[in-house]
Amino acid sequence: MRAWINWRRGSPRQQVADGTPKKRTTVELKSLARSYTDLSLQAIAHVIQNGESEAARVSAAFGMLDRGWGKPQQDQTHEIKGEIKVTLRKMLEDGDD
Repeated sequence: MRAWINWRRGSPRQQVADGTPKKRTTVELKSLARSYTDLSLQAIAHVIQNGESEAARVSAAFGMLDRGWGKPQQDQTHEIKGEIKVTLRKMLEDGDD
């Protein structure tokens, strides 16, 4: 396992201890994880069908639905007191009036 180090405090560039750039390592990790997609989906399907607890089956089912259809939209409401002012501006390209 590689240890993470920073070049300097606050630096956006990071490397792992062996000098490999963090971004490259992240891409490699994502690629490796994605190579297990089929096996992971089969494992989730197995838990849905054969899980020992209802909680495990429900959790696996939600995970499968989220991956297949995306997570449901979560509406947010906020109570605002006072006046709301909206300003609309049209940005003109060169030569447009």
